[in-house]
Amino acid sequence: MSDGTDSRVPTTPADSVPGAGQGPGPGQGPGPGPGTEDADYLRRRTLRRGSAGWLLLTGLGVAYVVSGDFSGWNLGLAEGGFGGLAVATLLMGVMYACLVFSLAELSAILPTAGGGYGFARRALGTWGGFLTGTAILIEYILAPAAIALFIGDYVESLGLFGLTSDWPVYLACFVIFIGIHLWGVGEALRFSLVVTAVAVAALLIFAVGAFTEFDTGGLNDIPVDEDAFGSGSWLPFGLLGIWSAFPFGMWFFLGVEGVPLAAEEAKDPVRSMPKALSISMAVLALLALITFFAATGARGSAAVADAGNPLVVALQGDGEPTALSRFVNYAGLAGLVASFFSLIYAGSRQLFALSRAGYLPRFLSLTSRRKAPYLGLLIPGAIGFALAAGSGDGGRMLNVAVFGATISYALMALSHLVLRRREPGLPRPYRTPGGTLTSGTAFVLALSALVATFLVDKDAAFIALGVYAVALAYFTFYSRHRLVAAAPEEEFAALAAAEAELERG
Repeated sequence: MSDGTDSRVPTTPADSVPGAGQGPGPGQGPGPGPGTEDADYLRRRTLRRGSAGWLLLTGLGVAYVVSGDFSGWNLGLAEGGFGGLAVATLLMGVMYACLVFSLAELSAILPTAGGGYGFARRALGTWGGFLTGTAILIEYILAPAAIALFIGDYVESLGLFGLTSDWPVYLACFVIFIGIHLWGVGEALRFSLVVTAVAVAALLIFAVGAFTEFDTGGLNDIPVDEDAFGSGSWLPFGLLGIWSAFPFGMWFFLGVEGVPLAAEEAKDPVRSMPKALSISMAVLALLALITFFAATGARGSAAVADAGNPLVVALQGDGEPTALSRFVNYAGLAGLVASFFSLIYAGSRQLFALSRAGYLPRFLSLTSRRKAPYLGLLIPGAIGFALAAGSGDGGRMLNVAVFGATISYALMALSHLVLRRREPGLPRPYRTPGGTLTSGTAFVLALSALVATFLVDKDAAFIALGVYAVALAYFTFYSRHRLVAAAPEEEFAALAAAEAELERG
């Protein structure tokens, strides 16, 4: 590799690992374990184990998502109306629930920092692993950049320190919060838990205040498009509006699938990961239900459809700010910070795992004395800051992130299906309720959501495809021939290939 630090580490081309009918490469499979070169390579790429129990992992799962309750989801009202967004949110909730239960099983089988990449690597080979990991990276690098813009808007609207939404605010976000991550994962996750708790408490307080003004008549006050097929008061844009609202229904849950990326830093990940995923999903479903109904019922769907801060609009409309609306406005900033902070964490761990295995330049996975992947934090942070400062279009960046997310969902659900069919005897400490029916449902809905992104913002979809094309060219012509056989995800997949070879022999 070009970094010149790991040239002795055994590598293996993509076609010499699972899927090609060969045994394990150097440092893989049964035997005395990794050699000296392997051990030195992995020692310099080690995360701090045992830093997070189920509570911190649950907080991480909620933190990924909580900013979506404060804004973004309401734009789906302009696509599908109240009924269309309600059905879309229900279907996307089913998709995420099925996906989370599938990931709980997969994370108990392979508790490494690779997360979705590691699952797909075992089930779908090197190409599947790279495609999944790249899609996850698109989501977790673009989303923080977009949220930095939203944080800037909140800082300006609240008049904090007289600042405007501009590059100094975005830079401060990345510098401060990446600095906390560099300090240590335990400290970072505890900070995330505290900020997330503030945001969740604010959502519950908002709901109490908003439900006092609830009026069912306001739910369907968006004008009906008479030309739309199946249109009516509850579906003003017809049946197609439900599909168009899919990406916005996702905002109530987008990111929760990132919890398995913390597996190597978790306490007893085989038990804590399924528990954290399940509880996170339950909390997010409850928050989605009360936020959606409280906001639309208090002021009407039309009033909040295009609002940048729908919860504040729901509380005060065009009137003077109230003590409650001010509180919710500040809490919205806390929610954005929680999601921004946790998404940076997720992106760094996915990049760390792909780099450690050689899919990306290996120097990106080097860790500091405090066991933080410092380049995996700093380089995506620099990219995110550049995108935020240079683009200024948070909505477009989030749509690109959603496109990447839906691809990864489909591939992770497919990984569960393949492993259940191909390796039924694989030890599974946790088993997905419903088995392949559950992951199959997630797979179909993820593909539907992927198509829906073209309905909402086809330019964003093509931007994501362009990024994918560049990444695939790098993998095709360079990195797939230099994968690190000793990386946990690669070793796990190679062991499966060796076992299959023995069975065939």
